[in-house]
Amino acid sequence: MTGLFQVVAIGILLFAPAGTFHYWQAWVFLSVFTVSAVLPSVYLQLTNPDVLERRMRSGPVAEGRSVQRFVMAVLYLSLAAMCVVSALDHRFGWSAVPTAVSWIGAALCAVGLGVMVMVAVQNRYASTTVQVQSDQQVVSHGLYGLVRHPMYTGNTIMLVGLPLALGSYWALIFIVSGLSVLAWRIRDEETMLREELAGYNEYTRKVRYRLVPSVW
Repeated sequence: MTGLFQVVAIGILLFAPAGTFHYWQAWVFLSVFTVSAVLPSVYLQLTNPDVLERRMRSGPVAEGRSVQRFVMAVLYLSLAAMCVVSALDHRFGWSAVPTAVSWIGAALCAVGLGVMVMVAVQNRYASTTVQVQSDQQVVSHGLYGLVRHPMYTGNTIMLVGLPLALGSYWALIFIVSGLSVLAWRIRDEETMLREELAGYNEYTRKVRYRLVPSVW
C-alpha cells in the first residue's frame, strides 16, 4: 500500500503542475518507479517480511533522532520540488532537454532504484530509518564491500537522474539541497553506528568510502 501511495503522490506532483497528462517523461519515470516499488515489495513479502515491515516505516515522522527528522523533511521537500519544478518546466517550456538526455536520466533513475533494491536483498537489517536493531550485525559483502552506505549511493544516482528524466535543467538546482542533507544524514548515522554497532569501527577501516568509491 505504501508503494502505491508513493506512486499516486508522485503522479499528482507531476501531472497537476504540468496541467496535462501528455508528459511522456513523467510516464516513463513513474513506470520505472512503480516497478522498483512493487517488485521488491513482493520479493520481500515472500522472503523477508520483517525487512518489508521496516521499509514501510519511512519519512520524517518515523525517525527517532531529531536531526534525522529534519534531514528527511528537507530530502522529501527536495524531491517534491524536483517533481513540481520539472512539471512546471514542461508546462512553460523553460528548458530544452534533448530526448536522449531524458532517457539517460531515466536510466540513472533505474540504476539508482536498482541499487536500493539490491541493498534490501543483501542486507536483512536494511531500514529506511536510522536505527540499530538488537541482533544487528555488520554487513560487509556485496555492495557493502564497495561503500559503507550503498542505499544512499542509490539515492544519489536517482537524485542526479530525476530532473533529467523529467526533462528539466532548472530542477537540477535541488540536487544541492538533497545531497547536502544526505551527507549530513550519513555523518550522523555513522556517529550512531560507531557507538552502538559492534564491529563497525573495524568495518570502516576495511571499507574506506561512505558513498562513492575513491571519492568520499
